Amino acid sequence: MILHAGLIALRGRGRWRGVLIEGDSGAGKSDLALRALASGWRLVADDRTLIWTSDGRLFGRAPDPLAGLIEARGLGVLPARALAFAEVELVAHCCTVVERAPELACERLLDLTLPRLGIVAFEESAPLKLAHALSLLDSGANRRIKRPAPAGPTPGAGGVP
Repeated sequence: MILHAGLIALRGRGRWRGVLIEGDSGAGKSDLALRALASGWRLVADDRTLIWTSDGRLFGRAPDPLAGLIEARGLGVLPARALAFAEVELVAHCCTVVERAPELACERLLDLTLPRLGIVAFEESAPLKLAHALSLLDSGANRRIKRPAPAGPTPGAGGVP
């Protein structure tokens, strides 16, 4: 499946951890990715991301014609050092306003549930917020950013009541 979204990754816990950046056209997806690249992130895909699942995890990569390219408004399409693919651990939805203390949100992609974070892409701190959100995923230190619990058995459908 191809999404109208970008994918960037940050090295942590011994692996590349991906953040899928989605939002309307002009919401700042590529701008956020460019600023993230300047602070140690790596590009995986810009504008279009091909996603798939393997062993209960979601992965993404750029479609072949777009691999290693990123759009910089006003400059055009530029080459960027890119990863071939990365696991998607968080969905960042670019919006104009974010609640101060939102409840945990999730997004379902290819039958997997991922944590979803609203972010104002044009804020200078946005790349740092994404890095913090990734670090909070497994810590349990923040009720707003954490991995969704795996789906358990459904009562009355062969599961435990």
